[in-house]
Amino acid sequence: MEQHSERAEDPLVEETEKERARSAAARLFDIRRVIGGLFVVYGVLVGLVGLFDGQSEIDKAQGIRINLWAGLVMLLFGLFMLAWQWLRPVEPPTVEEAGEV
Repeated sequence: MEQHSERAEDPLVEETEKERARSAAARLFDIRRVIGGLFVVYGVLVGLVGLFDGQSEIDKAQGIRINLWAGLVMLLFGLFMLAWQWLRPVEPPTVEEAGEV
């Protein structure tokens, strides 16, 4: 004899779960997160190198701590990308939009 689930699956609940899964996947693979993360990491690394540059490296750059400035710019750009991603998250496509493709 077959056993049936006493709780029938509600189509609205299933649809909501699918939308949540699409939304999570869209946020996870947002390119702004990848670019921002990489720029933050590289900005910190290059900035630290710039803090500890020797006099010969500074003389090569005509007296400018180029690694420090480049690291700061990269860090700021990475933070901008991450802030943009947090303030304006990706909206996943609706079921109708996904079906049109």
